[in-house]
Amino acid sequence: MATADTVLAQPSGTSSIWKKIQDLRLPWFPIAILSIIVFLAIFAPLVAPADPKKNDILQRLNPPFQTTENLLGTDGLGKDVLSRLIFGARTIMKVTLPSMVVAILVGTTVGLVAGYAGKWVDSLLMRITDAVMGFPSILVALLIVSLVGTGLVPVLIAVTATTWARFARMIRGEVLSNRDRDFVTLARISGVSPAMIIWRHLFPNVVNTLMVITSITVGQVILLVASLSFLGLGLKPGEPAWGVMVAEGRNYINGNGWWLSLFPGIIITVVVMAFNLLGDWLRDFLDPKLRRSR
Repeated sequence: MATADTVLAQPSGTSSIWKKIQDLRLPWFPIAILSIIVFLAIFAPLVAPADPKKNDILQRLNPPFQTTENLLGTDGLGKDVLSRLIFGARTIMKVTLPSMVVAILVGTTVGLVAGYAGKWVDSLLMRITDAVMGFPSILVALLIVSLVGTGLVPVLIAVTATTWARFARMIRGEVLSNRDRDFVTLARISGVSPAMIIWRHLFPNVVNTLMVITSITVGQVILLVASLSFLGLGLKPGEPAWGVMVAEGRNYINGNGWWLSLFPGIIITVVVMAFNLLGDWLRDFLDPKLRRSR
């Protein structure tokens, strides 16, 4: 029979859940930052105080924190900086999300096939992967954008073409460490098809690595998109994008428009740092050895 002390000693449902959350040691800073960015991207038309593309020459170069109507000031054409920053979150999501999805699909497929098939298939696919990774990403992206043109679709193509190889290389290494294990050998002896072995036995074992690579690569993709826009080969001038805003503000950085490049630059830095911190936490959390040592 349970005594009163025993009942009191048992944790309640709420405290038990909270204890589990504390044990996870969640990275609250990157989670908060990324949650705000996602919220702004989804509800940008409702949150932004003004039209990000509306020019108002009479209100050009208003300094920040002077009025509530233009809290972060206006640019050289009178566009509201805060509204452009908010819509910039939506723009970066439009570029990052589809390009990352395609890069993950292509890179993961190449890595799985190369790692499991081996021999000449592995050599061919990895030489192509090495060739892509051998060139600096910014140079490959510049070449693609120069040939195809500027705009959203060319940027998507450039980002995908320079990103998939990282996934292929890492996933292939994980497959090589798993393809000779007992469960794969038994499935092969049992007559399971290579496609089913890859899908049911190898892919689940690379998901953790895939998650870590994705969280870290997103920050690099954001920097790449911002760099292309800054060089004038990404999104078109006037678009509410952080890289475009930095490029447009460089003409005023030594004059009376210091805030035009500063605010988008800070946001880019904070978002990239948040993704990197999240990637570090995922790596530590998903690694059994590191998790046991905590």
